[in-house]
Amino acid sequence: MTSGIGAQLVAAEVEPGCESAHLNDGSTCGFPAPTTGIFDLDPYFTYDIFGITFEISKPVVLAVLGSAIIIVFFLVAFAKPRLIPGKVQSLGELAYEFIRKGIARETIGPAGDKWVPLLFSLFFFVFIMNIFEVIPGAQFPVPSRIAFPVSLALLVWVIYMFLGMKHQGPVKFFTNMMFPPGLPKPIYVLLAPIELLSNIIIRPFTLAIRLFANMFAGHLLLTIFTVATFYLASFSFIGIVGSATSFVMTVVLTAFELLIITLQAYIFTLLTAVYIAGSLHAEH
Repeated sequence: MTSGIGAQLVAAEVEPGCESAHLNDGSTCGFPAPTTGIFDLDPYFTYDIFGITFEISKPVVLAVLGSAIIIVFFLVAFAKPRLIPGKVQSLGELAYEFIRKGIARETIGPAGDKWVPLLFSLFFFVFIMNIFEVIPGAQFPVPSRIAFPVSLALLVWVIYMFLGMKHQGPVKFFTNMMFPPGLPKPIYVLLAPIELLSNIIIRPFTLAIRLFANMFAGHLLLTIFTVATFYLASFSFIGIVGSATSFVMTVVLTAFELLIITLQAYIFTLLTAVYIAGSLHAEH
């Protein structure tokens, strides 16, 4: 884990020679505090297509790897389904039923069965991309790069808009959104633009930012305490107590981050189901 953090600190432009600094090591190096530079990873390689430069970096590789893990796992789980399922099939069925009953049917209703494949894919893709943060060797949450949550949020937004206009009609979709029934007409002067802004712009924005901000902040905190554990480790009272405290905080934050990782995947999927339900039927 230390080597991975050290590489990130180099990317964060820590003073040369201070990446492995310790308290009381006789050097002039201070605490190599991680900055947002730990998220700026050098690409493994670049290539040009029609004058556009593309970069293959660690987040891209992890996203592809995460997709492969999901595909392989569920292919193995359901390639030869048995009446009495084995361990892998049982785990796959539990995962599928969790999304089907706990999110799709609970939020959308009986029509939610049609959307289980999308919700199922979203949940596990976000979950795998998140959990790379605490896996040794990976140690990076893919959604901490804003492009990934924005891409997913745009996908959900396009589906929401398309289904809403298809099932409610292009005009009715917006009027249902902007003019909920049962309110005094003067209220609509303020409410209509707020509802339009909320549903068309704020929804996809918050969907992306919520996932991005949580994974960004969590990774930064974990890196700070991990580096502090290494930096403070020395044969002194401050070094021993400080390093031990930082190590305990790293363990506690890692456990907490596992909860956040799962919760963010669930929230993203649940909100997607809410938006689909709202587009299939008028929300008010």
